[in-house]
Amino acid sequence: MADAVIVSNLTRVFGALKAVDGISFAIKPGEVFGLIGPNGSGKTTTLRVVATLLKPTAGSVTVFGLDVVKQAGQVRRLISYLPEEAGAYRNLSGIDYLRFMATFYSRDTVARDKLVEKGTELAGLGQRIYDKVSTYSKGMARKLLLARALMTEPKLAILDEPTSGLDVENSTAIRQRIKEFARRGTTILLSSHNMLEVEVLSDRVAIISSGTIIALGTPAELKSRYMGANLEEVFLKAAG
Repeated sequence: MADAVIVSNLTRVFGALKAVDGISFAIKPGEVFGLIGPNGSGKTTTLRVVATLLKPTAGSVTVFGLDVVKQAGQVRRLISYLPEEAGAYRNLSGIDYLRFMATFYSRDTVARDKLVEKGTELAGLGQRIYDKVSTYSKGMARKLLLARALMTEPKLAILDEPTSGLDVENSTAIRQRIKEFARRGTTILLSSHNMLEVEVLSDRVAIISSGTIIALGTPAELKSRYMGANLEEVFLKAAG
């Protein structure tokens, strides 16, 4: 089976800063693939290139065989991207936000209603879905945004720090949603500086530091290779 994502010698430069330095990895269909590393390591830049929001300085990326530069429009129809700093329209209710976002995916009223119904179920906010987003806690808003990202059932979901800043209860709920979609066959690329979270969620992990992948494998393989009790210890040993 062909790989869902192929990143080949990807480099991205911003002025004098080389944010990503010749990294390569591949993601299998239906796999949860985690990118972990400290802030500023190149995780978000990599995700933005895969999501067609940034063009590579060098190298290439394909998503289900489509080049993210030459066939960006086709790629966007297959993916969904949740940035770390994503925000909903605070003056809309949760349900109206989902309705608004559904208009970007379908012109058919019935199809849009189904998307909104799916998003409402995924958000799990109960009657609060009818309240303004401005009244939501950070955890509630993040659940709404994740629901927006997943309600279209993308072939590839790209999630940047999906539980950043959330408490244990909300983080657990979001992880459960991610696992649910992975079980149903959605390919997931996620990044986080929370290495223990990625260890729980991911089938395979790439550890990135200063724009370079320094280790790649399943969590079990990496812990065995570096004799670490968890991926935090693996990172410290791999980074020297």
